[in-house]
Amino acid sequence: MNRKLCLTIILFTVLVGLGTVLAEVFVGVKTGDWIEYHVEFTGTPAEGHDVTWARMEIKDVQGKSVSVEITVEYSNGTRETMTITLNLETGQLGDDFIIPANLDIGDTFFDKNVGDITISSVEERTYAGATRTVAHASTSETTYYWDKATGVLVEGNSQFPEYTMNTIVDRTNIWQPQLLGLDPAVFYTLLIGVAVIITVLLALIVRRRK
Repeated sequence: MNRKLCLTIILFTVLVGLGTVLAEVFVGVKTGDWIEYHVEFTGTPAEGHDVTWARMEIKDVQGKSVSVEITVEYSNGTRETMTITLNLETGQLGDDFIIPANLDIGDTFFDKNVGDITISSVEERTYAGATRTVAHASTSETTYYWDKATGVLVEGNSQFPEYTMNTIVDRTNIWQPQLLGLDPAVFYTLLIGVAVIITVLLALIVRRRK
């Protein structure tokens, strides 16, 4: 009986492990999505890392492969545009611009440059005028925050021996800034509702006076 129990436990553990390994990577971005970043650095960055602004636009999505156009502005005012292809399944993530969407605490994804990265917390933070649920993780050099629903980077803080770099989202079309803490669609729906109620009340008052 004990032997059967042990075999059952082992089989269950193996199946759970396989389920984790074979879990589907979900791509949360679509063609046309774009996001812009404000970048600050201190110290002396390596050549090509003295970035002060960046923009990433999704040009194409094919399965787990995402083609992105990245434009960066350097401290001397010059700009450079490049197109790269990311693959969320194989770990080709660039500087972790985009990771699999909808990751939760304890979930792990693969980055071919640093290996496995595990989500350490999920919390709500405000970015580009809206409250977003973000996934947080850290490597030996960088602390990351990604928008959970889409997997796009919203903030990164890196520390290197010669310099530090802080990147934070400034503008995006992926979500809209909130109005009085509400989603724009909800806000305008409420506004229309209030306008209708006021109109009805005014009409009733006018009728009673007649």
